[in-house]
Amino acid sequence: MLSLKSFTAAQRRQIRLLIVLLLLALFELSAFGFRNHLDAKTTFGFILAHEWVLIHKWVIASRSGAFIFSTLAALGAISGIVLVGRKRSPALGIALAGISLLMGFLCWAAAGKFIPLTGMLQGSLLLAVPLVFGSMSGLICERSGVINIAIEGQLLAGAFASGVVASLTHRTVWGLLIAPLAGALISLLLATFAIKFSVDQVILGFVLNVLVIGLTDFLYKKLLIPYQATWNSGPSFSRIEIPLLSRLPIIGPIFFSQTIIVYLMYLIVAIIAFSLFKTKWGLRTRAVGEHPTAADSVGIDVNKLRFRNVIVAGLVSGLGGAYFTIGSVGTFGKEMTAGAGFIALAALIFGKYSPTGALCAALLFGFADNLQSTLSIIGVSIPSEFMLMVPYVATIIAVSGLVGRVRAPAADGIHYSRGESK
Repeated sequence: MLSLKSFTAAQRRQIRLLIVLLLLALFELSAFGFRNHLDAKTTFGFILAHEWVLIHKWVIASRSGAFIFSTLAALGAISGIVLVGRKRSPALGIALAGISLLMGFLCWAAAGKFIPLTGMLQGSLLLAVPLVFGSMSGLICERSGVINIAIEGQLLAGAFASGVVASLTHRTVWGLLIAPLAGALISLLLATFAIKFSVDQVILGFVLNVLVIGLTDFLYKKLLIPYQATWNSGPSFSRIEIPLLSRLPIIGPIFFSQTIIVYLMYLIVAIIAFSLFKTKWGLRTRAVGEHPTAADSVGIDVNKLRFRNVIVAGLVSGLGGAYFTIGSVGTFGKEMTAGAGFIALAALIFGKYSPTGALCAALLFGFADNLQSTLSIIGVSIPSEFMLMVPYVATIIAVSGLVGRVRAPAADGIHYSRGESK
């Protein structure tokens, strides 16, 4: 019999996670599968717009569905443990267990109700858009050795600027162009005080957030509310359907019937993921974030590169802020980002400071947020207060160590001066 000591730290974490999933599956099997005496049926809808029909809807008995999916979750967790024991990746078992647990829960919670599954997934992607932009912004900064707590302020500045400019010009394109500049302006303050004047980066980030919140609240009360027809009634982008791709069953309306901001998100994530690990810029960025003294010794201007990267990060998060206004409702609302910057930072940590990890974490948080909205709308028996806690509980779990030990770049948050030895 193998001892846990024979496994690596990462494998032990995987085993612990799989044991937790197994226990949850057994609890779900007992609570929902055996004790659910309702004869109601749960209906899952798969058609959202005009996509090709693969399956229109799926009707399953609530108790049977909960039993089947919780059993699959248990089998997935057990198979994952076996794979770890054989020194193989348990990713498939973890995925099967996680998805089955969710489906089993939905079968129980939505007994007798209709769940628009494709629509719920599409809504999850939309809620994740600003989180993805914010996490990519934080990724560029953190990999450069600068802590960016000001993501919230950058998103809010981008939302405010894009909404106002689009309202004044009646052109969404001008709002889209001004949003990154607004985010970059906040980043300019962050870079100037953090890099040039060595101000504590965590405190500075919070100060910038308070500054942007206060300034936008003041302008909202004094300008946007009294003169709403002129200053706060802008248009918003309409969806662009990509021919053929938007007609694909399930994935078509989710990924290929979106606004230009979502398509820009796809492009930016791909560019950052490629550039960070495949270009000279990425190599230098990771160098100044891990060992600035070594980078300086080969001729890299550490602070100059950090300064530029922080500005680029502001452009990215400012563009994400535009989604709140011209990407959705068109008008600006007081503190409408609602903590998205901090959740984006949690997604970055959850994703272990990697582009794909941060993207997946942001999508997970977006799904958790949309799940509580969907279940509240269809009227599940769970109190709404508990449902509102779901995305924030997911955030707490993410940063509490469930994903294992997360190591930030070695020089993250450490000011560098030429000639210093770190």
